[in-house]
Amino acid sequence: MTENFVVGFTIAVGGMGPAIAIGLIVAKALESLGRNPEAAARVQTVMILGIAFAEAIAIYSLVIALILKFT
Repeated sequence: MTENFVVGFTIAVGGMGPAIAIGLIVAKALESLGRNPEAAARVQTVMILGIAFAEAIAIYSLVIALILKFT
C-alpha cells in the first residue's frame, strides 16, 4: 500500500514541475510574439527546445517511479 503511494506521489510531484514550466514557457513565448511578430521563427525554436528540456524532467521522474515500483 505505501509502496504504491510513494510511486504515485513521485510521478505526481515529478509531473507538476514540468507542467508549470511548460505553461510558463508557452505563455512567455506568446507574449514575446505579441510584442515582436517578426521573431516568430526564432522564438518558436527556442520555445520547443525549452519544452523538450522541461519534458525530460517528467521522463526522469517516471523512470524513478518505475525503479521504485519494480525494485
